[in-house]
Amino acid sequence: MTDTLERPAQAAVGAPPPLLELRGISKSFVGVKALTDVDLAIWPGEVHMLLGENGAGKSTLMKVLCGAVRPDDGRFLHHGEPVTIASPSDARRLGIAVIFQEFSLVPYLDIAHNIFFGRAFPGRVPGTLDRRRLYEEARRVLDMIGFKIDPRLKVHQLGVAQQQMVEIAKALSQNARILVMDEPTAALSERESDQLFAMIQRLKADNVAIIYISHRMAEVFALGDRITVLRDGQRIRTLLPAEATPDELVRLMVGRSVNMTYPRHFRAAGATILEVRGVSAETGIADISLDVKEGEIVGLCGLVGSGRSEVARAIFGADRVTSGEVRVFGRIRQGGPDVSTRLGMALIPESRKTEGLALIQSVGDNLVIAGLNRLFPKGLFWPKAARRKAEEIVERLRIATASTLRSVRTLSGGNQQKVVIGKWLPAGARLFIFDEPTRGIDIGAKAQIFALIDELVQAGAGVLMISSEQSEIVHVCDRAYVMRAGRIAGELSRAALTPENIVRLGMHK
Repeated sequence: MTDTLERPAQAAVGAPPPLLELRGISKSFVGVKALTDVDLAIWPGEVHMLLGENGAGKSTLMKVLCGAVRPDDGRFLHHGEPVTIASPSDARRLGIAVIFQEFSLVPYLDIAHNIFFGRAFPGRVPGTLDRRRLYEEARRVLDMIGFKIDPRLKVHQLGVAQQQMVEIAKALSQNARILVMDEPTAALSERESDQLFAMIQRLKADNVAIIYISHRMAEVFALGDRITVLRDGQRIRTLLPAEATPDELVRLMVGRSVNMTYPRHFRAAGATILEVRGVSAETGIADISLDVKEGEIVGLCGLVGSGRSEVARAIFGADRVTSGEVRVFGRIRQGGPDVSTRLGMALIPESRKTEGLALIQSVGDNLVIAGLNRLFPKGLFWPKAARRKAEEIVERLRIATASTLRSVRTLSGGNQQKVVIGKWLPAGARLFIFDEPTRGIDIGAKAQIFALIDELVQAGAGVLMISSEQSEIVHVCDRAYVMRAGRIAGELSRAALTPENIVRLGMHK
């Protein structure tokens, strides 16, 4: 297998140099080596896939690229000429734009104002805005990516996929020639992903270079022109898709072989621990009935927007139920999340940063907060005991952190998700609701999380799992409920649990 950093398929003898090169980039944070001597070459009109486990250095490298972080060592070449990227404004002048998983949009401004935020067109009268030009320019940029929508709509009225298109339009309005996309399909349905892929092809045809971070192997091989693998802050290899296999890429990412089928130890289910009967909620779900038993993983799937997360929140008590009842371990749940927690229920929400973590607190504080009543039943808090419990969970879940005293917001996305899961372990939860537990998590971490979920059910817990990835539902779940338009469209037994049946029940009729 060759390394194609210096001679990509697009470059012939005598061809011009890459659009941008990063050479020998190194960066440390408080004694932790985040990047070590990393090289990266970016060519016009290509999709360069960037792979690596959470904590491999992908995010740090992209922050260096966009000027948000200054490297300790290394240099940049633009069309073969040395340049400086010491700030976001330097990156913008070079046509570099980054679209992170967490969007940088202002919810209550309209699409046009978000696209040209801070760069609005002045009117003839000083202090006024040329609104006509603003909306004309917004439509022009939106047309470039094939996004037909009224630029006067407020961003908070848009779905995740539409907000992502606004982010892309915002980047292109700045004449971006290098576009970085960080897990762009993490929250998209299959149809929305197809629309995004079509837009990427249009950008390629316009010679825009795209750096695409993904943990989905199908995307890597469907879109990638070249692939660079990072591990432990170092570039391991750059190669062509034709030279690679999924198993080989996983080995390069994690330094070992990983089973990508997420094997389960299926067992006979025990007593029913969750009974949902005829539940409707203010969020639009209606007549929801389902069961979860001890020792089983029950899937909850369907198209994005079908009401899956709303069901999870209603069961946990985060959203008000207007009719029906929820029984947990035979007891009717009456109250909010605090009652659910005392009953032995845990919710791992889809949005870890806004709903699952206290970002200003330490890793240790986040890991013990849900179990304080159980850990300290007399109401006396012992810091040493809390720290020991947190360290035990860090070791068990292999959370990459220098210390439990470190702020949780400094961790990578995958390690933050492990903290969200880990905080329920000292609480003694026996019924777990996982809403997209592997969103934005690398392949190695996925295997660890599914092994943990299997360990939980082997010990007698029950799990309700929401996932947009059909392969996860099919390989992991004992059975599954499929949602459509806020209702349960049907239940699939283990024998009937196939991608085809999930799509058939989930499609709008």
